Amino acid sequence: MARILASDGMNKTAVQELTNRGYEVIEQFYPPEELGEQLRNFDALVVRSGTKVRKPIIDKAAEALRLKIVIRAGVGIDNIDVEYAESKGIRVKNTPNASTNSVAELVIGALFSLARATYDANLTMHDGKWEKKRYEGIEIAGKTLGIAGLGRIGRRVAEKASVLGMNIVYNDIIGHRPENEPFKFMSLDDVLANSDFISLHMGGADKPVLTAESFAKMKRGAFLVNAARGSLIDEAALLAALDSGRLAAAALDVFAEEPCKNAQIYTHQKILLTPHIGATTIEAQSRIGEELVQMITDFFA
Repeated sequence: MARILASDGMNKTAVQELTNRGYEVIEQFYPPEELGEQLRNFDALVVRSGTKVRKPIIDKAAEALRLKIVIRAGVGIDNIDVEYAESKGIRVKNTPNASTNSVAELVIGALFSLARATYDANLTMHDGKWEKKRYEGIEIAGKTLGIAGLGRIGRRVAEKASVLGMNIVYNDIIGHRPENEPFKFMSLDDVLANSDFISLHMGGADKPVLTAESFAKMKRGAFLVNAARGSLIDEAALLAALDSGRLAAAALDVFAEEPCKNAQIYTHQKILLTPHIGATTIEAQSRIGEELVQMITDFFA
């Protein structure tokens, strides 16, 4: 039976199910300089965001002609050189549906926390301070939420926010949706200019989508949430926008470099920080495990 390397771990139920079906699952992280050589001994690789599968690793693994598939246990596959892997005969797949609701709920939670500054109020309370007058917030009902990228997660965020009374505008690479689309399509510039809150749901980019010019177009005092890809934001421009008051605050679950090593980001008092936990719920990991089991079983059938 096939040998599977889960370099960033795997849901325990999924490991047990695969084992019961005769597969050998090894949960072990290898640094980049070792991973390629180790993959010569495996038929499948399962990664999350922690493992980067780049050309040198693919080249080394491909020499043995054994590795057949790389699966990203999650949505984005920008940590894998997809076209290069497939040119070497290695399939690349992901689990696009399992984490949709979990990421969307994290975003909605961030909207509430930004609106009421609970991320900051909590810290000052732990310092023994009582700064009630400092934390006059706003309600999200009646405010405009701009969605940049109306894919699975962006749409789920829009649906949840709409129920909460928010007005939804969006931009998407596909362009205008059908006439019965309940949300309003705009150019990205207009989304930035008209939104009280902005949530990013695009795929990875070679260069930042939100630059100093982008922040200058935003409504003054807007809030930004990014639970998509750290590469979407020019972090220096973000810091400048926060310091100038162009942005009231931001919530980041993803970063240009992970773990985040930019001290100006992780010490900034106007940023709500989480360590890339959008899909880190019991339910999402269970669904991802189920998708992995089915995907691997179908592939090696």
